[in-house]
Amino acid sequence: MMNEDLRYVIFDYAEVDKIDFNEVLETSPETLRLSVDGLKTFVKWIGEEPVCISTLTSKSIIYSNEEMLDILDNPEWSDYSSISGNTI
Repeated sequence: MMNEDLRYVIFDYAEVDKIDFNEVLETSPETLRLSVDGLKTFVKWIGEEPVCISTLTSKSIIYSNEEMLDILDNPEWSDYSSISGNTI
């Protein structure tokens, strides 16, 4: 698997029950990464958009691996204030 082949979509965690974990690379709701406020999450896949993604009403655009890394490096997804010695 090449990272360039990965595709991601962000959506409201409230819709997690619509995800078919056989169609995405995550294995269960417990393995999903949540935004700092706990309201958003995302899934990734390779190839065509999974059918379960098309049913999400809160989904973002589809992101590449590089785009997603940039998104995850912002305060909505990374709470750097909890790291010892870091004051923001």
